[in-house]
Amino acid sequence: MKTITIAILMLFSAGIFAQTNAGLKEHYQAYYKQMKKQGDTQGVINAMTHLNILEPSVERTDTLAYIYLSERQYMQALNTIGVDKNATDSDMNVEVKALALKNLNQPKMALEHFEVLNKRDPNVYLAYEMAEMKIQTNDLAGAKLNLSYALDNVTDDMKRAFYEKQKPYETSMKAAIMYLKGLLTFSENKTANIDAALKFMNDALAIDPNFSLAKISREALEAQKAQQAQQAAADKK
Repeated sequence: MKTITIAILMLFSAGIFAQTNAGLKEHYQAYYKQMKKQGDTQGVINAMTHLNILEPSVERTDTLAYIYLSERQYMQALNTIGVDKNATDSDMNVEVKALALKNLNQPKMALEHFEVLNKRDPNVYLAYEMAEMKIQTNDLAGAKLNLSYALDNVTDDMKRAFYEKQKPYETSMKAAIMYLKGLLTFSENKTANIDAALKFMNDALAIDPNFSLAKISREALEAQKAQQAQQAAADKK
């Protein structure tokens, strides 16, 4: 009799839990819709987190991580999906890992995921990002290959955004590639390659005279060249 009573109680409790779970799911679905309507991103994150606890979903997890990324909450994005490279990861998942790690100044780890994206769908924008990080990590041969691909496939209508100024701006992707080739050339030999690097900066500015980062880099290279000339003159005395 006691065993039967316990079994009945367990079935009753399971029924209540299922009803409660369904009610909570319905509540957070409605809450999600309302937060989305109001444009309340944190509310959307809270709703999706609760829904993911009630009914775990890979797609919902990836979307949640992407929202964190969009809000520049990079650690939260990575805490949601992890940093490991998995063959079954969706494109969204890999993109979140790549961009979050890049923004957290982890170029070597970010490059692992950028390489995956590039194998799945190679394009000029990925090639540029990879070349930039490879210059940072001193993989100059790899950067050269990426820039060669970018230059072969870039079109006149492509743009690249830059954020070093208080107000973000866009420039021609061709100009951006010339600028990056200048940085790569200088990195290969900081003494012998100044003139060659300056030529690439001037090529970038010929395409877009308002390209701020190319202007700053050209000024730095010219200052370095003047300093080297002064040092060479002093050494002759």
